[in-house]
Amino acid sequence: MAARGSKNAQQRAQAERARIHAARVSWHDGQIRRRVRDNVVGIVVGVVIVAAAIASQVVHAQVTAPEPTPTPTVAPTETPAPSEAPVPGETPAG
Repeated sequence: MAARGSKNAQQRAQAERARIHAARVSWHDGQIRRRVRDNVVGIVVGVVIVAAAIASQVVHAQVTAPEPTPTPTVAPTETPAPSEAPVPGETPAG
C-alpha cells in the first residue's frame, strides 16, 4: 500500500507543479501583452503630440504671417558735388 499512496502523492505534486507552471506561463504571456499594449499606446500618443505640435506651428505661421507693408518711395535727390578742397602739398617741415 505504500507504493499506492506515494504514487498519489507524486501525482498530486506533479499536478501542483503543472498548475504552477501554467500559472507562470499565463502570467508571463499577460506581461508580454501588457508591454506590447503599453508600447503601442506610447507610440500613438507620441505621434499625436508631434502631429499636434506641427499643426500648431503651421496654424501659427499662417495666422501671424507678416505681410510686407508698402512704403512710400522717396524721390531721389541729387548728391551734392564735391567741393574743391585744398590738396595737401609739401609741408614746411618736409
